[in-house]
Amino acid sequence: MKFRTVKGTRDFYPTDMAIRNWIVDTWKRVSLNHGFEEYDSPIFEYLDLFKAKSGEAIVSELFHFTDRGDRELAIRPEMTPSLARMINARAQSLPLPIKWFSVPRLCRAERPQRGRLREFFQWNIDIVGIDDAVTDAECIFVAVDFFRQIGLTPADIVMKINSRALLAALLSARGFAENRHADIFVVLDKRDKLSQDDFIKSVEKITQSGSRRGKEKTTLIEIGQAHGKTGLESLAGMAEGNKSAERELTRLRNVFDILNTLGVADYCEFDMGIVRGLAYYTGVVFEAFGKAGLKRAICGGGRYDQLLEVLGGPPMSGTGFGTSDVVILDLLIELNHVPTEATISKQNDFYVIDADANLFNEVLSLVAKLRKAGFAAEFSYRRQAIGKQIKQAAANNTRWAVIVGNEYTERGVLSVKDLDTGEQVEIPIRTFLDNPHAPMGK
Repeated sequence: MKFRTVKGTRDFYPTDMAIRNWIVDTWKRVSLNHGFEEYDSPIFEYLDLFKAKSGEAIVSELFHFTDRGDRELAIRPEMTPSLARMINARAQSLPLPIKWFSVPRLCRAERPQRGRLREFFQWNIDIVGIDDAVTDAECIFVAVDFFRQIGLTPADIVMKINSRALLAALLSARGFAENRHADIFVVLDKRDKLSQDDFIKSVEKITQSGSRRGKEKTTLIEIGQAHGKTGLESLAGMAEGNKSAERELTRLRNVFDILNTLGVADYCEFDMGIVRGLAYYTGVVFEAFGKAGLKRAICGGGRYDQLLEVLGGPPMSGTGFGTSDVVILDLLIELNHVPTEATISKQNDFYVIDADANLFNEVLSLVAKLRKAGFAAEFSYRRQAIGKQIKQAAANNTRWAVIVGNEYTERGVLSVKDLDTGEQVEIPIRTFLDNPHAPMGK
Protein backbone atom coordinates (compact mmCIF):
# COMPACT_ATOMS: atom_id res chain seq x y z
CA MET A 1 0.00 0.00 0.00
CA LYS A 2 1.33 3.44 -0.94
CA PHE A 3 0.82 6.11 1.72
CA ARG A 4 0.46 9.83 0.98
CA THR A 5 0.08 12.99 2.99
CA VAL A 6 -3.47 13.84 3.98
CA LYS A 7 -5.09 16.33 1.59
CA GLY A 8 -4.39 19.87 2.70
CA THR A 9 -1.22 19.01 4.66
CA ARG A 10 2.48 19.15 3.75
CA ASP A 11 5.73 17.30 4.26
CA PHE A 12 8.71 19.52 4.92
CA TYR A 13 11.85 18.16 3.31
CA PRO A 14 15.08 19.92 4.39
CA THR A 15 14.86 22.51 1.59
CA ASP A 16 11.21 23.22 2.47
CA MET A 17 12.06 23.31 6.16
CA ALA A 18 14.77 25.89 5.54
CA ILE A 19 12.23 28.22 3.93
CA ARG A 20 9.65 27.59 6.66
CA ASN A 21 12.24 28.32 9.34
CA TRP A 22 13.28 31.49 7.50
CA ILE A 23 9.67 32.74 7.55
CA VAL A 24 9.08 31.73 11.19
CA ASP A 25 12.44 33.06 12.39
CA THR A 26 11.68 36.41 10.73
CA TRP A 27 8.25 36.47 12.41
CA LYS A 28 9.89 35.87 15.77
CA ARG A 29 12.70 38.37 15.25
CA VAL A 30 10.28 41.12 14.22
CA SER A 31 7.99 40.34 17.15
CA LEU A 32 10.80 40.52 19.70
CA ASN A 33 12.21 43.69 18.13
CA HIS A 34 8.82 45.35 18.65
CA GLY A 35 8.63 44.32 22.31
CA PHE A 36 6.24 41.34 22.09
CA GLU A 37 6.53 38.26 24.31
CA GLU A 38 5.96 34.74 22.98
CA TYR A 39 3.25 32.44 24.33
CA ASP A 40 1.66 29.14 23.34
CA SER A 41 -1.28 26.94 24.31
CA PRO A 42 -2.43 23.31 23.92
CA ILE A 43 -3.06 22.17 20.36
CA PHE A 44 -6.61 21.16 21.35
CA GLU A 45 -9.17 22.98 23.48
CA TYR A 46 -12.72 22.39 24.67
CA LEU A 47 -15.08 22.67 21.70
CA ASP A 48 -17.29 25.08 23.68
CA LEU A 49 -14.50 27.68 23.66
CA PHE A 50 -14.75 28.02 19.89
CA LYS A 51 -18.56 27.87 19.98
CA ALA A 52 -18.61 30.73 22.49
CA LYS A 53 -16.52 32.89 20.17
CA SER A 54 -18.01 31.98 16.77
CA GLY A 55 -21.28 30.15 17.35
CA GLU A 56 -22.45 26.64 16.48
CA ALA A 57 -21.60 27.11 12.79
CA ILE A 58 -17.89 26.91 13.61
CA VAL A 59 -18.19 23.19 14.39
CA SER A 60 -18.29 22.22 10.71
CA GLU A 61 -14.99 24.07 10.17
CA LEU A 62 -13.13 22.23 12.93
CA PHE A 63 -11.45 18.90 13.45
CA HIS A 64 -13.23 17.86 16.63
CA PHE A 65 -13.58 14.67 18.64
CA THR A 66 -14.83 13.19 21.90
CA ASP A 67 -12.07 11.90 24.17
CA ARG A 68 -12.17 8.89 26.51
CA GLY A 69 -13.70 11.03 29.24
CA ASP A 70 -16.60 12.02 26.96
CA ARG A 71 -15.24 15.56 26.66
CA GLU A 72 -15.89 17.38 23.36
CA LEU A 73 -12.57 18.76 22.16
CA ALA A 74 -11.32 20.46 19.01
CA ILE A 75 -7.91 20.96 17.42
CA ARG A 76 -7.35 24.71 17.47
CA PRO A 77 -8.23 26.41 14.14
CA GLU A 78 -7.06 29.82 15.37
CA MET A 79 -5.29 31.30 18.38
CA THR A 80 -7.49 34.18 19.50
CA PRO A 81 -9.86 32.12 21.72
CA SER A 82 -6.88 30.50 23.47
CA LEU A 83 -5.30 33.93 23.92
CA ALA A 84 -8.50 35.26 25.47
CA ARG A 85 -8.84 32.21 27.74
CA MET A 86 -5.25 32.59 28.96
CA ILE A 87 -5.56 36.34 29.62
CA ASN A 88 -8.92 35.89 31.36
CA ALA A 89 -7.37 33.32 33.72
CA ARG A 90 -4.83 35.89 34.99
CA ALA A 91 -6.44 39.20 34.05
CA GLN A 92 -5.94 40.73 37.49
CA SER A 93 -2.21 40.00 37.65
CA LEU A 94 -1.00 40.62 34.10
CA PRO A 95 0.63 44.04 33.61
CA LEU A 96 -0.87 46.17 30.86
CA PRO A 97 -0.46 46.47 27.99
CA ILE A 98 -0.24 42.77 27.17
CA LYS A 99 1.94 42.45 24.05
CA TRP A 100 2.04 38.80 23.05
CA PHE A 101 2.85 36.85 19.90
CA SER A 102 2.68 33.20 18.91
CA VAL A 103 3.50 30.94 15.96
CA PRO A 104 1.22 27.89 16.46
CA ARG A 105 0.41 24.98 14.19
CA LEU A 106 -3.31 25.23 13.38
CA CYS A 107 -5.83 22.99 11.60
CA ARG A 108 -9.08 23.79 9.83
CA ALA A 109 -11.51 21.30 8.27
CA GLU A 110 -12.04 23.16 5.03
CA ARG A 111 -11.47 22.74 1.31
CA PRO A 112 -7.80 23.34 0.48
CA GLN A 113 -7.21 26.13 -2.02
CA ARG A 114 -4.53 28.57 -3.02
CA GLY A 115 -3.23 30.35 0.06
CA ARG A 116 -5.23 28.13 2.43
CA LEU A 117 -4.58 24.58 3.63
CA ARG A 118 -6.01 22.37 6.36
CA GLU A 119 -2.80 22.54 8.38
CA PHE A 120 -0.57 25.61 8.59
CA PHE A 121 1.57 27.79 10.81
CA GLN A 122 0.21 31.18 11.79
CA TRP A 123 1.85 34.30 13.15
CA ASN A 124 -0.34 36.07 15.72
CA ILE A 125 0.33 39.54 17.13
CA ASP A 126 -1.92 41.04 19.83
CA ILE A 127 -1.91 44.09 22.07
CA VAL A 128 -4.51 43.83 24.85
CA GLY A 129 -5.55 46.30 27.53
CA ILE A 130 -5.01 49.61 25.73
CA ASP A 131 -7.69 51.26 23.57
CA ASP A 132 -5.68 53.82 21.64
CA ALA A 133 -4.95 54.63 18.01
CA VAL A 134 -1.24 54.11 18.65
CA THR A 135 -1.77 50.40 19.34
CA ASP A 136 -3.81 50.02 16.16
CA ALA A 137 -0.96 51.68 14.28
CA GLU A 138 1.70 49.57 15.98
CA CYS A 139 0.04 46.30 14.96
CA ILE A 140 -0.06 47.51 11.37
CA PHE A 141 3.56 48.68 11.70
CA VAL A 142 4.68 45.22 12.90
CA ALA A 143 3.05 43.52 9.90
CA VAL A 144 4.59 46.00 7.46
CA ASP A 145 7.97 45.65 9.13
CA PHE A 146 7.85 41.90 8.45
CA PHE A 147 7.13 42.59 4.78
CA ARG A 148 10.11 44.94 4.68
CA GLN A 149 12.33 42.36 6.37
CA ILE A 150 11.59 39.77 3.68
CA GLY A 151 12.29 42.29 0.93
CA LEU A 152 8.77 43.34 -0.11
CA THR A 153 8.27 46.97 -1.14
CA PRO A 154 5.16 49.14 -1.60
CA ALA A 155 5.29 48.03 -5.24
CA ASP A 156 4.71 44.45 -4.06
CA ILE A 157 2.14 44.80 -1.30
CA VAL A 158 -0.41 47.22 0.13
CA MET A 159 -1.95 47.41 3.61
CA LYS A 160 -5.59 48.48 3.29
CA ILE A 161 -7.08 50.07 6.40
CA ASN A 162 -10.61 50.94 7.48
CA SER A 163 -12.71 51.30 10.63
CA ARG A 164 -15.86 49.31 11.30
CA ALA A 165 -16.74 51.80 14.02
CA LEU A 166 -16.51 54.64 11.49
CA LEU A 167 -18.60 52.70 8.98
CA ALA A 168 -21.27 51.95 11.58
CA ALA A 169 -21.34 55.60 12.69
CA LEU A 170 -21.68 56.84 9.10
CA LEU A 171 -24.52 54.40 8.43
CA SER A 172 -26.34 55.53 11.56
CA ALA A 173 -25.78 59.16 10.63
CA ARG A 174 -27.41 58.47 7.26
CA GLY A 175 -30.45 56.80 8.78
CA PHE A 176 -29.56 53.10 8.42
CA ALA A 177 -30.93 51.22 11.45
CA GLU A 178 -28.36 49.25 13.43
CA ASN A 179 -30.10 45.94 12.67
CA ARG A 180 -29.28 46.51 8.98
CA HIS A 181 -25.55 47.11 9.46
CA ALA A 182 -24.51 43.45 9.36
CA ASP A 183 -25.99 42.92 5.89
CA ILE A 184 -24.33 46.11 4.63
CA PHE A 185 -20.97 45.02 6.10
CA VAL A 186 -21.21 41.74 4.17
CA VAL A 187 -21.81 43.50 0.87
CA LEU A 188 -19.01 46.02 1.38
CA ASP A 189 -16.60 43.27 2.44
CA LYS A 190 -17.22 41.49 -0.89
CA ARG A 191 -16.84 44.65 -2.97
CA ASP A 192 -13.42 43.79 -4.42
CA LYS A 193 -14.55 40.27 -5.31
CA LEU A 194 -17.39 41.63 -7.46
CA SER A 195 -17.54 43.52 -10.72
CA GLN A 196 -18.87 47.05 -10.53
CA ASP A 197 -22.25 45.93 -11.91
CA ASP A 198 -22.50 43.04 -9.47
CA PHE A 199 -21.55 45.29 -6.56
CA ILE A 200 -24.32 47.73 -7.50
CA LYS A 201 -26.80 44.83 -7.77
CA SER A 202 -25.77 43.64 -4.29
CA VAL A 203 -26.29 47.15 -2.94
CA GLU A 204 -29.75 47.31 -4.51
CA LYS A 205 -30.75 44.09 -2.76
CA ILE A 206 -30.17 45.60 0.68
CA THR A 207 -31.79 48.98 0.06
CA GLN A 208 -35.32 49.65 1.24
CA SER A 209 -38.16 49.99 -1.18
CA GLY A 210 -40.01 53.26 -1.53
CA SER A 211 -38.86 56.87 -1.50
CA ARG A 212 -35.57 56.20 0.31
CA ARG A 213 -34.37 53.55 -2.13
CA GLY A 214 -32.47 55.86 -4.48
CA LYS A 215 -30.90 57.86 -1.67
CA GLU A 216 -29.79 54.70 0.16
CA LYS A 217 -28.28 53.25 -3.00
CA THR A 218 -26.31 56.44 -3.70
CA THR A 219 -25.08 56.61 -0.11
CA LEU A 220 -23.93 52.98 0.02
CA ILE A 221 -22.15 53.19 -3.33
CA GLU A 222 -20.44 56.41 -2.24
CA ILE A 223 -19.33 54.85 1.04
CA GLY A 224 -18.31 51.57 -0.56
CA GLN A 225 -16.16 53.17 -3.24
CA ALA A 226 -14.28 55.49 -0.88
CA HIS A 227 -10.58 54.69 -0.86
CA GLY A 228 -7.25 56.47 -0.67
CA LYS A 229 -6.58 59.84 0.91
CA THR A 230 -9.28 61.60 -1.12
CA GLY A 231 -11.75 58.85 -0.26
CA LEU A 232 -11.12 59.28 3.44
CA GLU A 233 -11.58 63.03 3.21
CA SER A 234 -14.76 62.59 1.17
CA LEU A 235 -16.35 61.00 4.24
CA ALA A 236 -15.91 64.16 6.29
CA GLY A 237 -19.14 65.58 4.86
CA MET A 238 -21.08 62.48 5.86
CA ALA A 239 -19.59 62.56 9.34
CA GLU A 240 -20.19 66.28 9.92
CA GLY A 241 -22.64 66.92 12.73
CA ASN A 242 -22.57 63.34 14.04
CA LYS A 243 -20.31 63.20 17.10
CA SER A 244 -19.73 59.47 16.88
CA ALA A 245 -18.80 59.58 13.18
CA GLU A 246 -16.57 62.62 13.68
CA ARG A 247 -14.80 60.91 16.60
CA GLU A 248 -14.14 57.71 14.62
CA LEU A 249 -12.98 59.66 11.58
CA THR A 250 -10.53 61.58 13.77
CA ARG A 251 -9.23 58.32 15.23
CA LEU A 252 -8.68 56.77 11.82
CA ARG A 253 -6.86 59.88 10.62
CA ASN A 254 -4.72 59.63 13.74
CA VAL A 255 -3.79 56.05 12.84
CA PHE A 256 -2.59 57.21 9.42
CA ASP A 257 -0.66 60.10 10.99
CA ILE A 258 1.14 57.68 13.32
CA LEU A 259 1.93 55.31 10.45
CA ASN A 260 3.43 58.27 8.60
CA THR A 261 5.58 59.09 11.64
CA LEU A 262 6.67 55.44 11.80
CA GLY A 263 7.80 55.64 8.20
CA VAL A 264 5.46 53.06 6.65
CA ALA A 265 2.74 55.29 5.18
CA ASP A 266 3.81 54.34 1.64
CA TYR A 267 2.64 50.79 2.32
CA CYS A 268 -0.76 51.88 3.65
CA GLU A 269 -4.00 53.24 2.21
CA PHE A 270 -7.55 53.80 3.35
CA ASP A 271 -10.16 51.49 1.80
CA MET A 272 -13.80 51.33 2.90
CA GLY A 273 -14.09 47.90 1.26
CA ILE A 274 -12.08 46.38 4.12
CA VAL A 275 -14.65 45.31 6.69
CA ARG A 276 -13.44 41.83 7.81
CA GLY A 277 -16.03 39.09 7.97
CA LEU A 278 -15.56 38.19 11.63
CA ALA A 279 -18.24 39.86 13.72
CA TYR A 280 -16.06 40.41 16.80
CA TYR A 281 -14.08 43.23 15.15
CA THR A 282 -15.29 46.58 16.47
CA GLY A 283 -12.86 49.29 15.37
CA VAL A 284 -9.92 49.74 13.01
CA VAL A 285 -9.51 46.78 10.65
CA PHE A 286 -6.82 46.09 8.06
CA GLU A 287 -5.75 43.58 5.42
CA ALA A 288 -2.59 43.33 3.32
CA PHE A 289 -2.82 42.35 -0.34
CA GLY A 290 -0.22 41.47 -2.92
CA LYS A 291 -0.29 43.72 -5.96
CA ALA A 292 0.17 40.85 -8.44
CA GLY A 293 -2.25 38.01 -9.11
CA LEU A 294 -2.85 36.61 -5.60
CA LYS A 295 -6.32 38.09 -5.08
CA ARG A 296 -6.73 37.44 -1.39
CA ALA A 297 -5.64 38.91 1.92
CA ILE A 298 -2.06 38.11 2.93
CA CYS A 299 -2.70 39.06 6.54
CA GLY A 300 -5.61 40.61 8.37
CA GLY A 301 -6.72 41.85 11.74
CA GLY A 302 -8.23 44.67 13.72
CA ARG A 303 -9.59 45.86 17.04
CA TYR A 304 -11.83 43.67 19.17
CA ASP A 305 -13.43 45.32 22.20
CA GLN A 306 -15.77 42.69 23.62
CA LEU A 307 -14.08 39.36 22.89
CA LEU A 308 -12.52 38.75 26.30
CA GLU A 309 -15.79 39.66 28.01
CA VAL A 310 -17.75 37.30 25.72
CA LEU A 311 -15.41 34.48 26.78
CA GLY A 312 -15.96 35.11 30.48
CA GLY A 313 -13.36 37.77 31.25
CA PRO A 314 -13.35 41.44 32.20
CA PRO A 315 -14.02 44.25 29.71
CA MET A 316 -10.70 44.73 27.97
CA SER A 317 -9.96 46.08 24.50
CA GLY A 318 -7.52 44.38 22.18
CA THR A 319 -6.12 44.62 18.69
CA GLY A 320 -4.13 42.17 16.62
CA PHE A 321 -3.63 40.29 13.38
CA GLY A 322 -2.69 36.92 11.93
CA THR A 323 -1.05 35.57 8.79
CA SER A 324 -0.03 32.07 7.70
CA ASP A 325 3.13 30.61 6.23
CA VAL A 326 1.04 29.19 3.36
CA VAL A 327 -0.17 32.51 2.00
CA ILE A 328 3.20 34.21 2.61
CA LEU A 329 4.98 31.52 0.61
CA ASP A 330 2.39 31.70 -2.18
CA LEU A 331 2.97 35.45 -2.41
CA LEU A 332 6.75 35.04 -2.50
CA ILE A 333 6.48 32.41 -5.22
CA GLU A 334 4.23 34.66 -7.27
CA LEU A 335 6.69 37.55 -6.94
CA ASN A 336 9.65 35.25 -7.69
CA HIS A 337 11.01 36.31 -4.31
CA VAL A 338 11.58 32.98 -2.57
CA PRO A 339 15.13 32.98 -1.16
CA THR A 340 17.56 30.32 -2.30
CA GLU A 341 18.48 27.60 0.15
CA ALA A 342 22.07 28.82 0.18
CA THR A 343 21.03 32.27 1.41
CA ILE A 344 18.86 31.07 4.28
CA SER A 345 20.42 27.77 5.41
CA LYS A 346 22.70 27.89 8.44
CA GLN A 347 26.32 27.97 7.35
CA ASN A 348 28.55 25.29 8.87
CA ASP A 349 31.66 26.76 10.44
CA PHE A 350 34.11 23.95 9.76
CA TYR A 351 34.46 20.82 7.67
CA VAL A 352 37.38 18.75 8.96
CA ILE A 353 39.15 16.65 6.30
CA ASP A 354 41.65 13.82 6.64
CA ALA A 355 44.40 13.77 4.04
CA ASP A 356 45.10 10.18 5.01
CA ALA A 357 42.75 7.54 6.38
CA ASN A 358 45.21 6.94 9.23
CA LEU A 359 44.43 10.43 10.49
CA PHE A 360 40.68 9.90 10.77
CA ASN A 361 40.80 9.59 14.57
CA GLU A 362 42.50 12.99 14.71
CA VAL A 363 39.66 14.36 12.57
CA LEU A 364 37.07 12.99 14.99
CA SER A 365 38.94 14.41 17.97
CA LEU A 366 39.19 17.86 16.36
CA VAL A 367 35.49 17.83 15.37
CA ALA A 368 34.53 16.96 18.95
CA LYS A 369 36.60 19.86 20.33
CA LEU A 370 35.08 22.33 17.86
CA ARG A 371 31.53 21.21 18.63
CA LYS A 372 32.21 21.43 22.36
CA ALA A 373 33.34 25.02 21.80
CA GLY A 374 29.99 25.77 20.16
CA PHE A 375 30.91 25.61 16.48
CA ALA A 376 29.11 23.75 13.72
CA ALA A 377 31.66 21.18 12.56
CA GLU A 378 31.21 18.34 10.08
CA PHE A 379 33.29 15.55 8.55
CA SER A 380 32.94 12.94 5.83
CA TYR A 381 31.67 9.48 6.72
CA ARG A 382 33.54 8.09 3.73
CA ARG A 383 37.31 8.00 3.34
CA GLN A 384 37.96 9.72 0.06
CA ALA A 385 40.30 12.15 -1.68
CA ILE A 386 40.82 15.65 -0.28
CA GLY A 387 39.28 17.25 -3.38
CA LYS A 388 36.06 15.28 -3.01
CA GLN A 389 35.83 16.18 0.69
CA ILE A 390 36.32 19.87 -0.11
CA LYS A 391 33.52 19.67 -2.68
CA GLN A 392 31.33 18.04 -0.05
CA ALA A 393 32.22 20.82 2.40
CA ALA A 394 31.23 23.46 -0.14
CA ALA A 395 27.97 21.62 -0.89
CA ASN A 396 27.21 21.65 2.86
CA ASN A 397 27.47 25.47 2.91
CA THR A 398 30.66 25.45 5.00
CA ARG A 399 32.88 28.47 5.62
CA TRP A 400 36.22 26.83 6.36
CA ALA A 401 37.77 23.49 5.42
CA VAL A 402 40.30 22.22 7.98
CA ILE A 403 42.73 19.69 6.51
CA VAL A 404 44.53 17.26 8.81
CA GLY A 405 47.55 16.00 6.85
CA ASN A 406 51.22 15.07 7.23
CA GLU A 407 52.04 18.61 8.41
CA TYR A 408 49.83 17.88 11.42
CA THR A 409 51.84 14.83 12.52
CA GLU A 410 55.21 16.28 11.51
CA ARG A 411 54.91 19.94 12.62
CA GLY A 412 51.66 20.19 14.59
CA VAL A 413 49.94 22.49 12.10
CA LEU A 414 46.62 22.42 10.23
CA SER A 415 45.80 23.69 6.75
CA VAL A 416 42.72 25.95 6.85
CA LYS A 417 41.01 26.96 3.61
CA ASP A 418 38.48 29.77 3.34
CA LEU A 419 35.87 28.29 0.99
CA ASP A 420 34.46 31.75 0.23
CA THR A 421 37.75 33.24 -0.98
CA GLY A 422 39.90 30.19 -1.72
CA GLU A 423 42.65 31.48 0.57
CA GLN A 424 44.53 28.72 2.43
CA VAL A 425 47.02 29.07 5.34
CA GLU A 426 48.81 26.83 7.82
CA ILE A 427 47.97 27.39 11.49
CA PRO A 428 49.50 25.69 14.55
CA ILE A 429 46.90 23.40 16.14
CA ARG A 430 47.10 25.19 19.51
CA THR A 431 46.70 28.63 17.91
CA PHE A 432 43.70 27.36 15.97
CA LEU A 433 41.98 25.83 19.02
CA ASP A 434 42.64 28.97 21.08
CA ASN A 435 40.85 31.14 18.50
CA PRO A 436 38.64 29.21 16.05
CA HIS A 437 36.51 32.35 15.55
CA ALA A 438 39.15 33.79 13.20
CA PRO A 439 41.13 30.89 11.74
CA MET A 440 42.64 33.10 9.00
CA GLY A 441 43.84 35.64 11.57
CA LYS A 442 41.17 38.21 10.56
